[in-house]
Amino acid sequence: MTATPTADVPEARSPVLHGIVASGNMRYWIIASWALALATTIPWIVALAWFAGTTVLGLARTVVETRMTTLEPTFHARLKLVVATASCVAWAIAPLLSYFSGHDHSLAMAVALLMAGYMLVFTQMRSAPREALIVSLPYTVVVLILIADLWGTRNSLTVLAMAPVLGLALFIKVVITRMKDDELAAVNARQAGLIVDLEAARDRADAASDAKSNFLAIISHELRTPMNGVLGAAQLLETTDLRPAQANYVSIIRQSGESLLVQLNDILDLTKIEAGRLEIDPVATETSDLLERLIGPFRAQAEAKGLDFSVERTGEHPALVRIDPLRLAQITHNLLGNAVKFTDSGEIRVATHKERLCGDRMRYRFSVTDSGAGIGAEDIHRLFQPFSQVDASSTRRFGGSGLGLSICRRLAHLMGGEVSVVSAPGVGSTFTLELEMDVLDWTVPTAIDDGAPAGAADVAALHVLIVEDHPVNRMVLEAWMGSVGHTCATAENGQIALDMADQSPFDLIVMDVNMPVMDGLTATRELRSRPGPNQQTPIAVLSASARPEDHALGHAAGADAYVDKPVDFGALARVLAVAPLGREAVQSLAVRQAAA
Repeated sequence: MTATPTADVPEARSPVLHGIVASGNMRYWIIASWALALATTIPWIVALAWFAGTTVLGLARTVVETRMTTLEPTFHARLKLVVATASCVAWAIAPLLSYFSGHDHSLAMAVALLMAGYMLVFTQMRSAPREALIVSLPYTVVVLILIADLWGTRNSLTVLAMAPVLGLALFIKVVITRMKDDELAAVNARQAGLIVDLEAARDRADAASDAKSNFLAIISHELRTPMNGVLGAAQLLETTDLRPAQANYVSIIRQSGESLLVQLNDILDLTKIEAGRLEIDPVATETSDLLERLIGPFRAQAEAKGLDFSVERTGEHPALVRIDPLRLAQITHNLLGNAVKFTDSGEIRVATHKERLCGDRMRYRFSVTDSGAGIGAEDIHRLFQPFSQVDASSTRRFGGSGLGLSICRRLAHLMGGEVSVVSAPGVGSTFTLELEMDVLDWTVPTAIDDGAPAGAADVAALHVLIVEDHPVNRMVLEAWMGSVGHTCATAENGQIALDMADQSPFDLIVMDVNMPVMDGLTATRELRSRPGPNQQTPIAVLSASARPEDHALGHAAGADAYVDKPVDFGALARVLAVAPLGREAVQSLAVRQAAA
């Protein structure tokens, strides 16, 4: 008999030996080794018969131990003990056969087999020494037979001397094994405690992360809401008759507010990326005007600084691809913004290349080359570290938090791409965005008019319902609507808006999200779910939250467009232009504005 793999047996160091033990075949290897040993003292045919009988009993024991585990536990344990003892009887026959063979070394072989048998039993059943004594009874009977047969001879003393030697050896083995098992149990208990502590720490970290995300959402709302009033009032002032000095002051207010908004967005994005909560939302995107959207206003900004601005397009140009246009534009706008900011003279070159890959995949490369001061090789590694700039003095000269490029690279990684840079002092820099995307349509794209749809320019004055709890924002929106020829009704929460919507039809509803009494999303769902004059009126959700998941909630509630605070009145004007054409027109425009 031999040890079978149990939970108490530590993993063997050798993969080969571990595989043999784990397969349960070690027992049969030992039976074979005993049969070979017996063949040196008894006829080989007898040794072969012993091998066959012992192997059959070993197979029966294996079946009981491994295939009958569905039995009642107590009964199964007793059955295993009985079968193990019966199997041990077959093993105990081996030393008897050797002893009575009459061979010169029969006694030595019998003693060796007995000691090996005891060791195997107590090794396998080291955690249950009482059961080991029961299973090893056949060996004890053989020992008594040998002592009785040898009584009165010198060899009887040899066999008797075997008892204390073997007993002490087994006692030490059992004690040391039990000590190690107790130590292992203590280690396992400590590990279990550590796992519980780690799980609790993970839960606390998750809760803290959720709390941080919620806090950032609140902070975003609290900062964007007053910023909406500042920028909105500045935009309204720009439309009035101002003296040059006053116009300059208003421009400073607006530019400073927009710069603050960029920094706020960067901090929120970095926090979400580090928390693993920023998601990429690829959608079907038309490419006919994608490049102009990625360039944004930076062509005009470069030309205003006296810089040459050129664009080169190479490669194939599919009509429709699947990307996240908002995040893609965020990366390219940052690269172009840096090029314009850090280039005092010379040129800025934009180059795009599209390469068809296997199937409906395409590699897209967008590079921006400037003739600025350039960056030394020893400083390039600092470019993509958050809150880091190559030259601290540039922060005082140009401003910025040093977050932009770090966010760009992390966004590129989330999209499966990379942002790289090649630069040399006094020569300039080339920043390259490279990523792969799915192609939905390989046909050559046709130009799309981004302006208002046909007839939109001649749209008559609209009747708009403004739902906003903040009095300053309500005043700014109402004043702007009036300045462009539209009439307004206002409500300070969702419940009042529903009551007003039941009484009068509107051409467009501008709905804030966070309001007392009833929030904007609840009001939107209610409006869509019940019949009335405004059930299908286009709704533009207005919110200080810039999170994509919040945008998705707004659209799921039934909104047709999502306008972030501070309000871009140009974007709102485009929504007003298509509102008379219905919800589908507003939804289509919203998708294109999100990509812009």
